[in-house]
Amino acid sequence: MRGLLEGYYRLLKILLTVLMGALIVPVTMQILSRYTGLIPRYIWTEEIARFCFVWIILIGAMIAVRDGTHFDVDVLPHSADRHVEFGFKFFVNLAVLIMALSFMWWGWDFYILGSRQRSEIFGLPMWMIYVAWPLAGATWTLFIIERIYDDIRELRKGDADGTG
Repeated sequence: MRGLLEGYYRLLKILLTVLMGALIVPVTMQILSRYTGLIPRYIWTEEIARFCFVWIILIGAMIAVRDGTHFDVDVLPHSADRHVEFGFKFFVNLAVLIMALSFMWWGWDFYILGSRQRSEIFGLPMWMIYVAWPLAGATWTLFIIERIYDDIRELRKGDADGTG
């Protein structure tokens, strides 16, 4: 299972890189058309840039959850006791898991709403955008469960070593 999650994580990083590169094209076209007049003003560039931006944000959040760099703020004090530190981590991971499950639950309704719409300018089916929310929730759930599993394993390993 860890190999699948690692492969999925690498795929997300590649998708993020591709989307960042793809975002450059319509934004550059918008800038050139506004300030130079070298190319005509295309309306579709704004819509494509917005779609790329939504996916960049959500894929970036998925990656950050796996890295442990998202939703984690050092508000709780650090403790020398490994069990207390585990409890703090578990609390934060549980909060992220609740948020992930809410993104899955209400994101699915959001996706259903979008599945009946098309974008105004480019005519793209809007489900391609709205599906990002439940997908983000599902991905966060997988990555947080992995993190909780790793934390429990680390705690048990320390207890077995007698360092706890």
